[in-house]
Amino acid sequence: MSTGNRLTDAPPRVENLAQMLQFQDKAVVSRMLVKNTGGSVTLFAFDAGEGLSEHTAPFDALVVGVEGRADIVVGGEHHALAAGETLLMPANVPHAINPLEPFKMLLVMLRNPADAPK
Repeated sequence: MSTGNRLTDAPPRVENLAQMLQFQDKAVVSRMLVKNTGGSVTLFAFDAGEGLSEHTAPFDALVVGVEGRADIVVGGEHHALAAGETLLMPANVPHAINPLEPFKMLLVMLRNPADAPK
């Protein structure tokens, strides 16, 4: 029985995050790597000057810097994030992503098990 997520449907293999997604001129691009009832893992590539305006999400989210640098605002507080660094963004707290240069990040959305569909 297939669960419809990359972790269980694809054979194991090593991949380089920075090479899995390329920058596009004046755009934000994304690639969903995993999605299941526990949450999702998405790779993003932001061209310089492109970002995500302030918004909220119903889940905790872990941001992992892959390439470049960004200013990430969480609850009004600015955080400088670079490749190899992480930032936890709590559920329902306003946040925004402002790349300072071309920037790639991995976004891990973590659903609360109590909120998972039954």
